[in-house]
Amino acid sequence: MAMAVYIDGASRGNPGKSGAGIVLLNASSPAGKNAAVPVISLREYLGIATNNEAEYMALIIALRYLKGAVNIDGNLPLEIAFFSDSQLLVRQMNGAYSVKSANILPLYKKSKKLLGDIKADSAKFTHIPRELNKEADKLANLAIDEATHK
Repeated sequence: MAMAVYIDGASRGNPGKSGAGIVLLNASSPAGKNAAVPVISLREYLGIATNNEAEYMALIIALRYLKGAVNIDGNLPLEIAFFSDSQLLVRQMNGAYSVKSANILPLYKKSKKLLGDIKADSAKFTHIPRELNKEADKLANLAIDEATHK
C-alpha cells in the first residue's frame, strides 16, 4: 500500500493561533499508476504555536492517524510519501538539517518515534511549493477559523 500525505501547519502571528491540515491519499489506487484516491482529510486547532511548531504538529497528527490505520490493515507493505511546504521540517526529517530549537526538538523526536512505530517499508519527505499544498493549507486555516469563530 502506498500513501501520499500532504501536511501543513498555519500560525497567525508566529506565535499565534494555529491549526493543522492533513490530506491522506491512497497512492496505490487501482484507477491507475498516477491516480490517487483521497482517504481522509484531517484538521485540528492547535492553540498558540509558531509556524514551525504547527508544521510538526500536523505531521504528528498524520503519523498518529497512520499508526492506527496500519494496525487495522495488518502486515501490508507500506510506503509513505510525505509532502510539505516547510523546507525546515522536510530537511530535518530527512537528516539534512540538525534540530537546534528547544521548542522543535521534542516535536521532532515524537515524529521520529511515531514514524518508527508505523514500521513503514519506506518513508520519504519531499518539499513542495505552497501552490501544491493548497488543500492541507485550507484545512489548517479552516481549523483556526472554526475554533475562533471567524
